[in-house]
Amino acid sequence: MRGIGEVARASGLSVSALRFYDGAGVLVPAVVDPSTGYRRYTAEQIKAARLIAGLRRVGMPVAEIAAVVKDLPTPVAVRVRLDAHLIRLESGLADAKRELLRLHTLLDLEEKLMTRVTLSAADLSAALAAVIFAGASAADPIPAGVLFETGDGVITLVATDRYRMAVATSPAVVEGTAARLFLPLAFAERLRAFRSGPITIDLDPGLVTAQAGDTTVEDEPINMEFPDYQRLISAGPSARRITVGAEELRELIAAAPAIEREFPVSVLSLDPAAGLRAVGPDEWAADSERHIALNREFLLQALDAGGDGQLVLELDGPVLPLMIRPVGVESHFSLLMPVRH
Repeated sequence: MRGIGEVARASGLSVSALRFYDGAGVLVPAVVDPSTGYRRYTAEQIKAARLIAGLRRVGMPVAEIAAVVKDLPTPVAVRVRLDAHLIRLESGLADAKRELLRLHTLLDLEEKLMTRVTLSAADLSAALAAVIFAGASAADPIPAGVLFETGDGVITLVATDRYRMAVATSPAVVEGTAARLFLPLAFAERLRAFRSGPITIDLDPGLVTAQAGDTTVEDEPINMEFPDYQRLISAGPSARRITVGAEELRELIAAAPAIEREFPVSVLSLDPAAGLRAVGPDEWAADSERHIALNREFLLQALDAGGDGQLVLELDGPVLPLMIRPVGVESHFSLLMPVRH
């Protein structure tokens, strides 16, 4: 039998560590003097203490060490536990390497005042499809393009031609400084073509680069300050919301004659008692305050961008924008400016 000091020297564990493992039930002395509390260990327990010291050095948790000591009579079981711990260590090292690489990348991005956005190509394509139509006919002073704006775990896309606006938000991994860049419509169309796998976009004020698989596309941002779109969408809840099927609304628009101005106009009733319906030029002329008039082509394009399901129309009156969005989807919507009588 060996005393605790001798076991400490033979195993590489300190006396306090041996007391800790005694209290934890991992290595209980063979004999404890009831009057002095002096601990004594067998030769087999010294072997166990040496094993415990090695397991501590490789970071094995106490509960796992206890299981190894319990399995000592069965060497095969001990080896299985050692191999399992090695796999955990290798996996943890791989995770640590990835995290350190990410931190190096983050430092590089911040030094260069860049933002890196990574997201599903399918999500980006869907978000672009929901907004591109609103900027397709833009002209001076707002050229055709899409605003890319990063937030906390999201990227927001916005397009406008001053008469309508579309907004779509998609989840994304955002690294680096916050970015707000207005990109050419042709570049957005090229990004929209990617439909599968991840896509990474480096938003640099000098040159924006996107990579999906082996394909890389790049373009320069448009040098202008994009309008403050938040002002239009932060006015609070609308006075009236109407839920309608996209196909039903298309049929309503088709059934009513278009009012010819410099472009075809469709007029929707704002009368809660009458329900949603399209009206003709005489009814619009008789009481323009009870109806909202919209560019017919723009309205149909907004319906197409909203999908084929149920849509929510949010109306505040005949001179404020009409909001259209899919039911249950707060991240995608269109705003249409009304046509004055």
